Amino acid sequence: MSDELKFLKSKVIIEPLVDRFFVWLHTLAPVQAAMNLAFLQVPLLESYLQSPQVHIDASNNPELRGGYFVNIEEERAEEVRALLAAIKRDRAEMLRFAEGVAEAEDLVRANATGFDLTPLYPKLPEALGGLVELAYDTSNQAQVRYLEPLIHKAWEQHRSRQSVQLSLETGVERPFILSTPRLPSPDVLELPIPFDHPGLEALFRARVEPTTLNALREALELDDAQTEQLAGLLSDTCSQAPDRHIEDGGRIRYFGHACLVLQTPQGSIVTDPFISADSTAGGRYTLDDLPDYIDLVLITHGHQDHIVLETMLQMRGRVGAIVVPRSSRGNLSDPSMALALRGCGFTVIEVDDFDEVPWAGGRVVATPFLGEHCDLDIRAKSTYWVEMAGKQVFIGADSSGIDPALYRHIRAYLGKADIAFVGMECDGAPLTWLYQALLTKPVTTKMSRSRKLSGSNAEQAADIITQLGADEAYVYAMGEESWLGHVMATTYHEDTYQLQQIAEFMKWCEANDVTGGHLLNQQEWRW
Repeated sequence: MSDELKFLKSKVIIEPLVDRFFVWLHTLAPVQAAMNLAFLQVPLLESYLQSPQVHIDASNNPELRGGYFVNIEEERAEEVRALLAAIKRDRAEMLRFAEGVAEAEDLVRANATGFDLTPLYPKLPEALGGLVELAYDTSNQAQVRYLEPLIHKAWEQHRSRQSVQLSLETGVERPFILSTPRLPSPDVLELPIPFDHPGLEALFRARVEPTTLNALREALELDDAQTEQLAGLLSDTCSQAPDRHIEDGGRIRYFGHACLVLQTPQGSIVTDPFISADSTAGGRYTLDDLPDYIDLVLITHGHQDHIVLETMLQMRGRVGAIVVPRSSRGNLSDPSMALALRGCGFTVIEVDDFDEVPWAGGRVVATPFLGEHCDLDIRAKSTYWVEMAGKQVFIGADSSGIDPALYRHIRAYLGKADIAFVGMECDGAPLTWLYQALLTKPVTTKMSRSRKLSGSNAEQAADIITQLGADEAYVYAMGEESWLGHVMATTYHEDTYQLQQIAEFMKWCEANDVTGGHLLNQQEWRW
């Protein structure tokens, strides 16, 4: 079959890894990756090796779902030990850098008292030399600013951390991505290649254009055994859905979580792509339902469920550009998505609030995103206003309604929304759940629990819709889809506060003549 034309099978999945941990923005961007490696992943592996069974039991306890436990059977503990040793040996520079960050932050806190910062430079850790700047803000608070573009360049050699695993979707929930590294498996094709490798683009292009096993072998630089495994991921037939394009009007499809596909006959947009590959499960749109070419991918923010390389790498080569919000450039909690994604081989457009991006079907305007990031100074977050086929669509993601006046300003600038999509995860995880590794000064449990990854409650969502004047309002599923548990690790029941708030918001919509809906799995709007 080496010279026969083949397509990639519908159910192929990719797990992009860094040092065998599933990648997300904070393990891809170099400064944050060093911090997570040193202060989360290494201690996590050490903890597992002390008591593997404790981790395994906790991983299988529904009450502890989403906790930081390594879900690897005890029989493979020596492989985990070898991984830990390799990290300590091969990533020593990153670990020293992370220790230097903690040192530098302590140095500034203790010594930057409003006077000249010049004397502090010689005291900075050697690992940070030439890679940071010390500065005051206008409230006389000092901070360390990390020269992120330079650090990306300086750490090119750490691309060797990257690898990918290819396999077929089984429908069985995979281990939680933030805590469990991926070890080799007989049914998984291991590729020690970086995320921007051109062979990955050639591979996933085979979803829509046939190619040969020989061509893919050459593109991916495979040996005989790898080539034999890859053959099992190929098919004689194209699995793409026949209705993936439209010929007139406009269409929006909900693919689950915060992922929407907005289409006109001229073009298409995808928001926060996180898409199932399980085409046999039913009741959902999958990668088979994507249009062949996507003009723009809109990323709202950098959390692991919104910038999902598992999906995005499968789309590379079919996307005109990724649109991302601009970061603050140098803030420890606010890595640049643009730099990280360009390093993965994507064309990226970086936007500030009210920047406009034209596309074949209309225009996109970046709009402000409020809250949801535990009150950290994170600026790389954006909602979007999409004009398409005579409709004005507000893509609200997890932006909060804590200050309704913001949305009044958006309406004053852009007019009335026809359709609004909003997030209502209104009792999210605490500060330390996602940001612990970046906190160079400890916070109390009480403080952490007061600062949550929360979107709007019913009242706040109603305020957003009122201010935007939207005729239709839809609430994203909040990790409720069964197929994304490996990323979300959420569990809801009918008495859950978030679901009660959504029900209350639906009543508000009905009372105020707003067409409303609580989304789940899939939905379509046509006009």
